Amino acid sequence: MSVAPHLHLPPTDRILSSRTGWTRAHWEATADRMLDALTPYATPGFAQYRLPGRNSWSGVVSDGLEGFARSFLLAAFRIAGAGGAVDPALIERYAAGVAAGTDQASGEAWPRLTDCSQQLVEAASVAIALHETRPWIWDRLDARVQERVADWFSGFVGGRTWDNNWRLFQVVSEQFLASVGAPYSKADIEGGLDRIEDWYVGDGWYTDGSGRNFDYYIGWAMHLYPLLWARIAGPDGDGGRAAVYRERLGRFLEEYPHFFGADGAPVHQGRSLCYRFASLAPVWMGAVADCTPLAPGLTRRLASGALRHFAERGVPDERGLLTLGWYDTFLPTTQPYSGPASPYWASKGFLGLLLPADHEVWTARELPLPVEESDTYTALPAPGWLLHGTRHDGIVRLVNHGSDHNPLPEAGDTDPDAGAGEDDPHYAKLAYSTATAPESAPHAFARNIDNHLALLAPDGTPSRRRRIHPVSCEDRVAASWSAARLPGDERAYRIGTTSVLHGPWEIRVHRVEAPEGAVVREGGHAVAHRTSPFATSGPGWALARTAEGLSSAVVGLYGWDGGPEDAEVARDVESNAYGPHSAVPYLRSAPHPGGQSVHVTLVVLSRDSVHPEALRSAVRVRVAGDAVTLGFLDGRTVEV
Repeated sequence: MSVAPHLHLPPTDRILSSRTGWTRAHWEATADRMLDALTPYATPGFAQYRLPGRNSWSGVVSDGLEGFARSFLLAAFRIAGAGGAVDPALIERYAAGVAAGTDQASGEAWPRLTDCSQQLVEAASVAIALHETRPWIWDRLDARVQERVADWFSGFVGGRTWDNNWRLFQVVSEQFLASVGAPYSKADIEGGLDRIEDWYVGDGWYTDGSGRNFDYYIGWAMHLYPLLWARIAGPDGDGGRAAVYRERLGRFLEEYPHFFGADGAPVHQGRSLCYRFASLAPVWMGAVADCTPLAPGLTRRLASGALRHFAERGVPDERGLLTLGWYDTFLPTTQPYSGPASPYWASKGFLGLLLPADHEVWTARELPLPVEESDTYTALPAPGWLLHGTRHDGIVRLVNHGSDHNPLPEAGDTDPDAGAGEDDPHYAKLAYSTATAPESAPHAFARNIDNHLALLAPDGTPSRRRRIHPVSCEDRVAASWSAARLPGDERAYRIGTTSVLHGPWEIRVHRVEAPEGAVVREGGHAVAHRTSPFATSGPGWALARTAEGLSSAVVGLYGWDGGPEDAEVARDVESNAYGPHSAVPYLRSAPHPGGQSVHVTLVVLSRDSVHPEALRSAVRVRVAGDAVTLGFLDGRTVEV
């Protein structure tokens, strides 16, 4: 693909950057285009940017502040990284915006900071940006403006935030108050930093708040803000915490490159995906905080690959704006709190501009990603994930046996779904990838076919996967169980699933409890494209393939005996972030006799040619009592 010409990028450099062709100049040009594109949407005093698109539930004024604050992050990294040598109008716009936003008489004043309000999120971005641009903006503000800014931030002091990554917004904002000699609460700062210790689960992983909340927030929030706080506090004011945060981030980054495909795409999983290349924030922070285990050339290759991936697919758009979606506008990837400027948290992905132009991450030659060198298998026991990448097609797949975005149940509650909310397509699926997205539009998720094993009620209603109970995760095997419920039946039926990785394949072994007459259904990955995918099926198998050759297939290896209509491909429109036409291959069983059954499925996602009929003989399955043995053509055997 070619990068959109409206970005006005410099020529590629295939000597320094043999993989992407991108250099620091490409990053600066992209940042400049994104910042310039915002100016038509500014209020007269530049305190708000009111962008086109669906408003959030917080209202137009809060959304306008969001436009200012999140783009101010991008401007700050651009200004500070250039030592102030940028277009003076950029500095003037944001200095003027700070003055007008804190002036109650300006007609565009920012909302006051109140408990658990959206303004708290945006205030943290303003605090970070003011700190990073201190010589060019804060130090040059009139003393009365500085007093107004401090007064606005004072809404944090003694205030309440949501008990998750929001605690860190209070931490960085009050540390900024401390740095400018304004009143603040040391207890607020230490309390927030102490609280995230309760969420650290080891191996570099946090959960975002109480529960199994694993997604990109771990990198762009839980790792990022503590080290941004440390930059404000300084080495004499961090109490030794920064060393701990650097060690944890370094550990996290050891496996993080395995989340990115050869085309630069990050795995499509979790909430707030409209932030897109904010997923690069921990990679850059590792270099900024001098704690990364990644070679400089790998850091830049990963970051430039991801930014270029989106640029090649129309991000930012022809107006220079980021839309509410993944590539194009697609609201099912957003949340009700997402407003038209929410995507500008993508500014975090430009953190690397803080590094000087002669830093080795900008001057070293690019190195390949792990998936470009070999097939990869990565077990992450903390979140309960397996990652597997295949070199020949560059796809990375995530197998999910641990992240469900639900709070923890109350102690002693024996209901397997106790405390769980509604399932979410970006957390509840068995698998995700760098080449696919879940069917997330409400009408499609109601059917809940892709990457899900369901019990079907007589009326076709599928059971959901709400709370995931991890069992194991090591090497190439992970297991979990969940409860399945059907309308009018109070019983929770247990479904245990073990995933075994082999090359581009995932073999799923399910032990299913079901009532008599229920039907078991399992779907593979949803593939999507601007044109309708090709679909075909046969006895015990189904396949969907896009015009670009991305194939998704499911092959029943054991327990799938539903007769002549036991395998099909479901089609949908406007239900997938990757394209308007989508298709999901799936299997159906015969009506269940009641009790327990075993089902074994081969799941394939590949850019190779896929021949499902041949794959039926690629894995030998032997079921004996509680054991299922898988035998592969290369002689490998796995007992589940």
